[in-house]
Amino acid sequence: MISYQPFWKTLKEKNVSTYILINKYGISSATIDRMRKQQGISTAKIDDFCKILDCDVADILEYVKDEK
Repeated sequence: MISYQPFWKTLKEKNVSTYILINKYGISSATIDRMRKQQGISTAKIDDFCKILDCDVADILEYVKDEK
C-alpha cells in the first residue's frame, strides 16, 4: 500500500502547513483529506507537491508491503 507518512514529515521539516498549501498554492482540502485517509491522489498532485516543497517523490510517499 502507499503511505503518505513521509509527506507529513516533509511538511514539518519545511515548516509548511496545510493551511498554506490550501490558501497560497491552491491545493484542495479534499486532496489533503484523501492523504490523511491514506487514499490515492493523482500523479499530477504528487508532482505539484514536489514542486511546492522542493523535494523528491520519496519525501511525499512510500510503499509499505501489506502483511498477508
